[in-house]
Amino acid sequence: MHVLIVEDDLDLGRALQQSLAAEGLSSEWVRRGAEATRFVVRTSAYDCVLLDLSLPDGAGLDLLRRWRQAGLSVPVIIITAQSALDLRLAGLEDGADDFVLKPFVIAELIARVRAVVRRYARQASDVWRIGPLEIQPRAYTASIDGKPLELSLREFNVLLELARDHGAVVSKRDLSSRLEPMGDPVDMATIEVHVSNLRRKVGAQRIVTVRGVGYMLAVVGET
Repeated sequence: MHVLIVEDDLDLGRALQQSLAAEGLSSEWVRRGAEATRFVVRTSAYDCVLLDLSLPDGAGLDLLRRWRQAGLSVPVIIITAQSALDLRLAGLEDGADDFVLKPFVIAELIARVRAVVRRYARQASDVWRIGPLEIQPRAYTASIDGKPLELSLREFNVLLELARDHGAVVSKRDLSSRLEPMGDPVDMATIEVHVSNLRRKVGAQRIVTVRGVGYMLAVVGET
């Protein structure tokens, strides 16, 4: 899971990065709204954004509103010391997925991050079920009809990213960025090899190739 932190406070920004890393979540940290927009628009690699409302170059709510108007659907959790009810309601109306007041307990914040990401992935628990296919992201396991799949780590991550948007096409460019959010994107030839191997293990009918675009995880054999 890859998180974008938009927070101008130096101590809190560092603490959030360290806490997320301790839980196995990678992150990038920016301190200005303009920087955050460049990061969010240029890549779909983020699973969640932690957004402070008071930024040096503008209000976080204005930033969120522009993102939603532009069609950006990444889950956003507002983190702020401002506790006014009308502000919280405005944030939710403008497209926030959750609202956490400072000071907060890091463990609770991370639980909320996991919860909004599950909701975004249209999943209700830590077990993702897509027909007879079952994926447990935190355990790095997958099975079909209860039979475990022997997947390499890269194959599992490809399956996981396709499962986030099952029933929709994930472009090769997006898949490339999601697989290495902190480094150089995975080259297209390598992605094709991993998808080919994965298709053999989960069934060719489950991974549909859309020529010139990308791949889609189809729901098949649902009972």
